[in-house]
Amino acid sequence: MPVTGSEREWAPPWPLDVGRVLAPHRRGHGDPAFRVDGAGGIWRASFTPDGPGTLRIVQTGATVRATAWGPGAAWLLENVPDLLGARDSTDGFDPVHPVLRDIATRVPGLRVGRTNRVFEAFVPAVLEQKVLGVEAFRAWRYLLRRFGTPAPGAPALRVPPPPDVWARIPSWEWHRSGAEAVRARTIVRAARVAARLEEDPAEARLRSLPGVGVWTAAEVRQRAVGDADAVSVGDYHLPGLVGWALTGRKVDDAGMLELLAPYAGHRHRVTRLLELSGAGPPRRGPRLAVRDYRSF
Repeated sequence: MPVTGSEREWAPPWPLDVGRVLAPHRRGHGDPAFRVDGAGGIWRASFTPDGPGTLRIVQTGATVRATAWGPGAAWLLENVPDLLGARDSTDGFDPVHPVLRDIATRVPGLRVGRTNRVFEAFVPAVLEQKVLGVEAFRAWRYLLRRFGTPAPGAPALRVPPPPDVWARIPSWEWHRSGAEAVRARTIVRAARVAARLEEDPAEARLRSLPGVGVWTAAEVRQRAVGDADAVSVGDYHLPGLVGWALTGRKVDDAGMLELLAPYAGHRHRVTRLLELSGAGPPRRGPRLAVRDYRSF
């Protein structure tokens, strides 16, 4: 572990499970910008408004200790409470369904945090559009290792590149990553207006971009601005999970939204809790085949 770095301690006034709060920011087990060390510390590399930075967070009881390195260190430390859900509010959340009530009681430390980095959440969300996770994670790893920079204080990690670098990635590198032209164009176009997205990450602004629908906008808002109500409509697995957990049968997107309607304002929170409940449908039938656009 590096011996230098800026530090802060923070004691949230409510139960907190750092691992579960930060888990959605990990893009596969080989994510070059995220790792968990042997001591339980969680590392994230990020390109902040002040430049590249690395953050390590470790929880000891009710206290969080954060250490940061690089030009973005001060920004990362200042945003630790946001990242861990300080601006999340459970007011009005009443888990009446037994499955939901049970998991909410068992994991009181789940919060919906926010990175305050919109474009950084945008790129992997687009890479994950309509493909298996393994395909998206493969592309993310390739692009960060090829165009990211060594993380300050943790050179084994890679800092995601800033928007101007994403905008200049040549077509053959997207192809080598396994991301086809449609997703590549979506990211490149967004990179050119990234500053405006950071200023206004409203769903309507995100969906005004070519290639961005309700699913992508929700995935970005969940992570970047901590939107506890953003539902990933169009997800391959989510309707089945919600339907099975709450009614014992699979439903489609419309059925999922109907079941989530009583939890307006907290619909993403509900889906996160149901994911943790293990109450999804049994897995049957053949798995989807992994595609590799690099061979096309």
